[in-house]
Amino acid sequence: MDEIKEGIPKLRDHSCFACGTANPIGLNLSFYRQGDWVCSDITLEKNYEGWENMAHGGIVSTLLDEVMSWAVIYFRRIFFVTRILKIKYIRPVPLDRLLTVKGKMIEGQNPRLCKARGLIQDGEKNTLVTGEATFAILSGKDLHLVPDKSKREMEDLFNRF
Repeated sequence: MDEIKEGIPKLRDHSCFACGTANPIGLNLSFYRQGDWVCSDITLEKNYEGWENMAHGGIVSTLLDEVMSWAVIYFRRIFFVTRILKIKYIRPVPLDRLLTVKGKMIEGQNPRLCKARGLIQDGEKNTLVTGEATFAILSGKDLHLVPDKSKREMEDLFNRF
């Protein structure tokens, strides 16, 4: 039996291409927790096409980067940036079909870095793409790079989990 899907709140009125609600050409991803995974369901349409009837590889990598980032946001509640992103394309990612994008934390020993693993599955649970990312955790001295308003909003979001 499938584990329960728990909705994850997200920021409103942000312009992030992947998850922002204020970006008219963005993906507007929503997320839910299912066990150790943070997931998002999406059906990509023609505007995200690479080769005919296949999703563009850059969009595919964006989906994985975002869901792995949300795994870090949800499970670690920290400020970070993507440092390394590795993608393995296994099968073409079709357009106009429901996809599930999943990310989960990988335990690591480095206090300045954290890692996540991700995958994209089709409706039959076939794995189409896998990924792994390393994220650099922003230290106190690097937090000045994040605008104060964004820090407050993210800290409020962390408290809602």
